[in-house]
Amino acid sequence: MKKEQFIEFLEEGNLSIPNYLLSNYVKLGLNEKEFLLIIHVHSFLESGKIFPTPIEIADRMTIDPTECMEILRHLLQKGYLAISDEMDEYSIKYERYSLQPLWEKMIHFMLEKNKQASIQTHKDQEINLYSIFEQEFGRPLSPFECESLGMWLDQDHHDPSIIKAALREAVISGKLNFRYIDRILFEWKKNGIKTLSQANEYGKKFRKTQVSQKQQQIPVNKEHKSTVPFYNWLD
Repeated sequence: MKKEQFIEFLEEGNLSIPNYLLSNYVKLGLNEKEFLLIIHVHSFLESGKIFPTPIEIADRMTIDPTECMEILRHLLQKGYLAISDEMDEYSIKYERYSLQPLWEKMIHFMLEKNKQASIQTHKDQEINLYSIFEQEFGRPLSPFECESLGMWLDQDHHDPSIIKAALREAVISGKLNFRYIDRILFEWKKNGIKTLSQANEYGKKFRKTQVSQKQQQIPVNKEHKSTVPFYNWLD
């Protein structure tokens, strides 16, 4: 390769294509011809050719201009490409292709995929929550208890992790019943407790206060020992 050819090669530049688009173009509803045509339009735009003709695009592919025009029409109708009207500095109107509709579709797909994954994770946490309660209670939950658990999730909108933390507090306090857990959740919501770290800190302060009050009630020169069950549900 001659030096001039190598310089010409370098001056052609590189085309940046999001890996996410490359991995998901089929899920976005594009076939190989449509995707490759979009890549060529993108390449033209990057090089300054803002409105390539079907002949110019087809010349880079294994399709003829007629098929290229049909694919372009389909992409425009389906909202993968757009043609915008613009004005230059001399107020002369011109047209250009825009890939903004494609980027918007990709972002919407990405957000929806993340949303569905989050919903599934939340469902898995809810199912696991019932199992944790049954494991701690040592028996299947009663219909009333299942209903209470469902209300904490659906009506009170407590996060499953917060409900687990409330269960932990009930275990530590030795008061393993739904009424006590409900009271904990009520107090936390009233005091703006929404995260595990907040719940953990609030629980420590509460237990410290309880211990202090008990110590004040202990007669002088009498030993007082107490043990409480502990299971770290926050781990």
